[in-house]
Amino acid sequence: MKLYESAEDYLETILMLSEELEQVRSVDVANKMSFSKASVSVAMKKLREQNLVEFDSDGGIHLLPKGREIAERVYQKHMAIARFLRQIGVDPVTATQEACKIEHDISEDTFLKLIAHSQAIEEMKNS
Repeated sequence: MKLYESAEDYLETILMLSEELEQVRSVDVANKMSFSKASVSVAMKKLREQNLVEFDSDGGIHLLPKGREIAERVYQKHMAIARFLRQIGVDPVTATQEACKIEHDISEDTFLKLIAHSQAIEEMKNS
């Protein structure tokens, strides 16, 4: 399933918020992403229609298995890319911002090579 970048961002945000909050609501997503509640509502409806999220009776948002899988993959890419960028001297704020852009477009092959190179840098530092 190929999703738009924005859908991946929503799923990643829900995942991150679920680690911080007992219950994630649309307003939490809107605040975290600096989007309007109306925009988030439309996006959540689309994600629900794609069976990526569900809502409980209290309005809490929950990732369904496929949505969680996508969110975790995007988040893993984000963290690895940001770490690599910091390793090569990019300041942390810029590294985080640019990782958000790169995570959606990087090929799996390039991503795996980036991880391998990042690990080699860590091993060199630790030896």
